Amino acid sequence: MKIIISANITEGYSKWRDAFVSADALREKYDMKVLAWGHPKGNENKVYQVVEVESMEKMQEAIKDPDIENLRLNAGVDFETQEVIVLEE
Repeated sequence: MKIIISANITEGYSKWRDAFVSADALREKYDMKVLAWGHPKGNENKVYQVVEVESMEKMQEAIKDPDIENLRLNAGVDFETQEVIVLEE
């Protein structure tokens, strides 16, 4: 399944990007494949990720992983603004 995740960030895009890129091994643990990521032109305070994952259960496991949660928190992800959109196949 393909999922779009968006959120506002508070620590700057470069800090978020560095954390996001460093998390490849953590995503592999949950068989998550990143298809695309970035920010809207002119707005580096909102980020998007498009990922492919086997199931929503796997996605929820990943989101609850303390290592992933801490990484995202330290990168400035504002959890209150997070949106998850499951795309139809």
